[in-house]
Amino acid sequence: MAGNSGGPWGGGGNQGGSGGGGGNRGNNGGNNGGGGGGRGPGDEGPQIPDIDELMKKGQDQLRVLMGGRGGNGTGQGGGGQRPAGGGGINKGMVGLGALAAVVAWGMASFYSVKPEEKSVELFLGKYYATGEPGLNFAPWPFVTAEILPVTREQTEEIPSSGRSGDGLMLTGDENIVDIDFQVVWNIGDPAQYLFNLRDPRNTIRAVSESAMREIIAQSELAPVLNRDRGVIADRLQELIQSTLDSYDSGVNVVRVNFDGADPPEPVKDSFREVQSASQERDRLEKQADAYANRVLAGARGEAAQVLEESEAYRAQVVNEAEGEASRFSAVLEEYQKAPEVTRKRLYLETMEEVLGRVDKVIIDEQSGGQGVVPYLPLNELNKGAKQ
Repeated sequence: MAGNSGGPWGGGGNQGGSGGGGGNRGNNGGNNGGGGGGRGPGDEGPQIPDIDELMKKGQDQLRVLMGGRGGNGTGQGGGGQRPAGGGGINKGMVGLGALAAVVAWGMASFYSVKPEEKSVELFLGKYYATGEPGLNFAPWPFVTAEILPVTREQTEEIPSSGRSGDGLMLTGDENIVDIDFQVVWNIGDPAQYLFNLRDPRNTIRAVSESAMREIIAQSELAPVLNRDRGVIADRLQELIQSTLDSYDSGVNVVRVNFDGADPPEPVKDSFREVQSASQERDRLEKQADAYANRVLAGARGEAAQVLEESEAYRAQVVNEAEGEASRFSAVLEEYQKAPEVTRKRLYLETMEEVLGRVDKVIIDEQSGGQGVVPYLPLNELNKGAKQ
């Protein structure tokens, strides 16, 4: 019986030793000194490990992996020595792993925002803050960030390409007009834009088209086609902006480009002929008005001239009559004072006035007409022939 104590599994009576053949099984530190759980003297057959021993070995291996020592430092625990191959994880590797985790967390938490952008930080999905351009910090995974381009201008064309008929609108005078315009917008409030609009582009398109239809329904066709495009564009921008502000959309309307307003395609040619005829009518009416104004102004000028001339003639006649009356009164007064002298003076003045207007030849009768040679007035005859 005693001769079997040194069997191939080390015998059960030598617990504190190095064990028999089982003491050198493997180099993984798990079976060193494994004879302590062997069968007693006289037992035969292979030795079955105890469950408690298997659990203790597992705990020792876990401590080694975590950087500690296995067992109680003796050969009885089966894990007191470091593995010969050095395959465990030491403290340095654990530190490197922790440092790598911190670096990865920092890379996930720090983010940069460009000058034309802003960010919206969300704490567990709820709005937390608005990030400005530059380097920002959002501790991941509790805080996440959504970066939005706030200064970039975006354009919505109405109607969109390939969708004919969307631009047909009814005017206030029951005419149909085909409208093309563009809405240029950007993001004014990133938080409102991100949370209050499910589909921003379609929302802006729907609001813009509705506002344009409202304005066109209150306008007539001719002003829309010709002179009121600028006024309509300004009014449309105000109406779109006020509607989007009522939704707290965070959208800023930069401008509205009113590209064109044309009649529907099937009646475009006829409409242009009508417009041409209307323009021709306006041109002829303006010419007639100009001629009427010119003639009327000339007639008024002539009437004013005749009136002024008649007033001048009346004043002249009145003044001359008054002057003659005054002169006659003065002569009468002088005649009453000296009748002979006044009578002779009147005679001389009258003869001077009469004879001064005629051609005359005076011949002295005392000379009997001698010394007077008649002559032929050739110059006078030639002058009469020319006349």
